[in-house]
Formats: sequence, C-alpha cells, structure tokens
Amino acid sequence: MLDRLQILEDKYEELNEKMVAPEVLNNPVELNKLAKAQSDLEDVVAAFRQYKKVLSELEDSKAMLQEKLDPEMDEMVKLEIKELNEQKESLEQELTILLLPKDPNDNKNVIMEIRAGTGGDEAALFAADLYKMYVRYAEMQGWKTEVMNTNYTDVGGYKEITFMIEGKGAYSKLKFEGGVHRVQRVPATESSGRIHTSAATVAVLPEAEEVEVEINMNDLRIDVFCSSGPGGQSVNTTQSAVRVTHLPTGLVVSCQDEKSQQMNKEKAIKVLRSRLLEKYQQEAQGELSAQRKGMIGSGDRSERIRTYNFPQGRVSDHRINLTVHNLDKVLMGALDEIIDALITTDQAEKLKNADEQ
Repeated sequence: MLDRLQILEDKYEELNEKMVAPEVLNNPVELNKLAKAQSDLEDVVAAFRQYKKVLSELEDSKAMLQEKLDPEMDEMVKLEIKELNEQKESLEQELTILLLPKDPNDNKNVIMEIRAGTGGDEAALFAADLYKMYVRYAEMQGWKTEVMNTNYTDVGGYKEITFMIEGKGAYSKLKFEGGVHRVQRVPATESSGRIHTSAATVAVLPEAEEVEVEINMNDLRIDVFCSSGPGGQSVNTTQSAVRVTHLPTGLVVSCQDEKSQQMNKEKAIKVLRSRLLEKYQQEAQGELSAQRKGMIGSGDRSERIRTYNFPQGRVSDHRINLTVHNLDKVLMGALDEIIDALITTDQAEKLKNADEQ
C-alpha cells in the first residue's frame, strides 16, 4: 500500500509542475484537465502525508522512550505513543478506503427527478416535500440548485419535478437517494384523521458532459407548445415549452419553466444527455443494467427504500435498517446521518469484496 501511495504522491507533484508550465497556462482545456486530475488526488495525498508525519513522530517518541528518561516524562511519552498509534490506525483505515476503486461519476453534478407515485394529491404534495428537502440539503453543502422542469398539481404539489444540483461530490453524496420513498401521515384533506400511505419516486443521474455523450441533432425531434401551470391555465401565449425526443432510444424530455424556447431546449438536451450517459453506462455494465429501473420502479408504495412516518416522527431506511427519530430535521435537509451511513455501508461492502478477491 505504501508503494502505491508514494506513486500517487509523485504523480500529484508531477501534475503541480505541469500546471505552472507556460504552454499549459495558455491552454485552458489542458489546464482544466490537469486541475481535475490533481483534485482527484488531493484527499489521498493529504492523508498519506499526514500518515507519514505520524509515523515519523511515532519513531521519534519510541526513540525517546529508549533513553530512559525520568518516570514522569516516560509516562508522557507512552501516552503520546498510544495517541499516535490510534492516529496511525485511523489513517490506515482512511487510506484503505481512499484507495478503493472510485465511481467515475462521484465528483459530478446531479440531475434529480422526483415523481408522484401511489397516493394522488397526497403523493404530489410529498414529492414537493422531498424536493424542498433536497434543496435545503444542497444549501447546507454550499451547492447550487436549478429547476429544469416542473409539472404542478392543483393542490400545490408536483406530478414530477426535475432539477440540477451543482457542487463538488454531489453525486457521491446523493447517488443512494434513488428509489421509492414512502410517507405515512394524515393528509390535510382527511377529516377523519386516518393515516394514509403514499409514495414518490426519486432518480439520481450524474450530469453528462458534451465530450461524454455526443448528440446528433438529426436524431432529435423537437416539439414546441405553450407551457401551462396548475389547473392547466396558460402561463404564456407563446410556444416556449419544448419536448425533445431522442429517436434512436425513444427517450423523451420536456422543459417548460423558462420563458425562452431556446433556454428550455438547452435544459431539455442537458437532461437528455445525462439520461443517455446513464443508459450507455448501464449497457456497458451488465450487472447494473436495471439500476434506473430500480430507482424509478412502478411508484407503488410497496417498493420502498425509505419510509417517512409522521405520527411517530421517524425516518427509516430499509436498505441498512437505520431509523432516526428526527423527521422534522430530515425534511429540513438534515440528511447527513442517513447519507453517511449509506456511504459507510457501501465502503464496507467494497472492502469486503476487495478482501475476498
């Protein structure tokens, strides 16, 4: 492991030198490419350097202990050695995880799609709650959000909403949110106080760059229409809404939130590109071919990854048997405990697989 880490540190220093070369500074494309490669190595190199520092301090402390100092000083050195050994073990675990094969999409922005499933108006209201939850979580992370497309209901919920979250590592944190989310609560319209169960589906797509997915404009059918809001009332009288159909795959994306037809077209193509990237990646990795289908499911409330139970104030993630009793905070964006647990479980599974190979 140490040899591999040293190679990565040498590569990091090599990238540093290349980035200050005049021919690179004058080439923005190459500079961005090198900067991204350097950024990918930052965490592991920083941890490795800290690890080497701890090893050095540990060696010095052990040497001091051999000098047979006065008893009080010996006790202080022994305590220091104990603390350094704990740091060493912690850093070794961190480095082992950092060296695991990385998901190539982890540092990308994400496009999230939330759709109301079983439950009518209550499901649409829950879809709106989920959207607000992710927006608040993004704000806490210092990320930006941008709505790509919405389809409202009369009661203020969403039949579906598509939005982008921009920020470093957004996909790495949010990729486990894909699936069916179930809610159990008394709807505002329920006069008898009976608890209803509804569901909404979430899909998480890594944003695709143009160089990753080249779209032939001849493969697209572009339809334009007047956008509409709740109740079907016309939002504007110009045909600014856009529906893009990718003829080879049959994928369809609609965008109507912008007043400009061109802006709606650009957003629709951006979403289409991400869906195509996911499709191509799934086809290249047969074992993951059902990933998006699994995320979307049928929208039925029995296909769930997580339940939000309002009467008991709890949120349960059924994949890792985790239950937290802070529903209000979770809906306000406090998702760290759940997301960190999902990431830790995924890392443990990868470590287990690596040990078995």
